Amino acid sequence: MNVVVIDGQGGGVGRQLVEGMKKAFPQLTITAVGTNVLATQAMLKAGADHGATGENAVLVACRKADVITGPVGIAIADSLWGEISPAMAAAVGQSDAVRILLPMNQCGNRIVGVADVTVGKLVQCCLEEIRALL
Repeated sequence: MNVVVIDGQGGGVGRQLVEGMKKAFPQLTITAVGTNVLATQAMLKAGADHGATGENAVLVACRKADVITGPVGIAIADSLWGEISPAMAAAVGQSDAVRILLPMNQCGNRIVGVADVTVGKLVQCCLEEIRALL
């Protein structure tokens, strides 16, 4: 199974996702795609198998993914303080992959009806969803 983790900014959420997945599911192939080089580097240091950066990397990775995960902003154009282009958001939304998006109330996007929980708890919820897919 090919899991694509997409993140931006400093890659902190993506780093935690990669670390958690590699620990819980070492058999997964994890492709880290950062909107910037810092995010990609953080996810590679966490143990991602492959890494790439930028808009085209998101477009290509989304075509090859079985699962796409990251903060919900990866599916919203101009999110993550402008790091998500409309093409990136469309690639995430139009992918045939299962999307497991973490509800982050940041960058001008508010997800109502969702409790404000820590990133660590969101990562655990993501791991539970991946376990159900396996």
